[in-house]
Amino acid sequence: MTSTLPDTLSRSRGMLNKVPEVTLIFWVIKVLATTVGETAADFLNVDLGLGLTITSVIMAVLLSIALVVQFRLRKYTPAVYWLAVVLISVVGTLITDNLTDNLGVPLWITTLVFAVALAATFTVWARLEKTLSIHSIFTTRREMFYWLAVLFTFALGTAAGDLVAEGFQLGFFVALIVFAAAIAVVSVAYFVFKLNAVLAFWIAYILTRPLGASTGDLLSQPFADGGLGLGTTGTSVLFLSVILILVIVLTLRAKKADAQLEPTA
Repeated sequence: MTSTLPDTLSRSRGMLNKVPEVTLIFWVIKVLATTVGETAADFLNVDLGLGLTITSVIMAVLLSIALVVQFRLRKYTPAVYWLAVVLISVVGTLITDNLTDNLGVPLWITTLVFAVALAATFTVWARLEKTLSIHSIFTTRREMFYWLAVLFTFALGTAAGDLVAEGFQLGFFVALIVFAAAIAVVSVAYFVFKLNAVLAFWIAYILTRPLGASTGDLLSQPFADGGLGLGTTGTSVLFLSVILILVIVLTLRAKKADAQLEPTA
């Protein structure tokens, strides 16, 4: 006896949601990716001596390729999606670094500019699509808004993290505590006081960027600068390795889920 899937499910397989479910693994990889964005940018720029301009060009090209692949896919694919997140984290860091280091724009201005840019993105997205939920990313236009918002969250988070740690001279550890506490407040507001799920997600998503950046700086920067002296190379390799392991786990889970949806004889 052969069973068949309903037509609606068969059609949906051509346009499944393009982003993952928001689970603990999602947040762990997100924080790790933001940390890598900070340390990898410093590694390429400083340790390898490529400079901000060359590093920015290289990473922008790689990100463009990753996003082209991501947009061509018809469903969420862990390896491609998280590669794009890691690359956009690096590029977001480099955008802020170029503005502050090359152009001399103060951190408070870059923070304000990216906050406004992100707010504008959300406003247009909401007006056109009537939702900001990441559970409905199944059209190209929504996916474009999603990745644009992600880019601005990374750039904003980098600027805000640097502003708190360096601009306010609080140090990397204090900055880490500040942003971790802010995420805890959002979590309580969501789980206890029933804060809107979409609002809670995006606030947490924004805050995990400076949390990851502060973590990366704390681990990689030398003792003299308030860090633990692990270096950008060691920190980047460690966190990328953990990301790779988790992405493999997600890929195996996705394949298992797809197998369960296949018609059985």
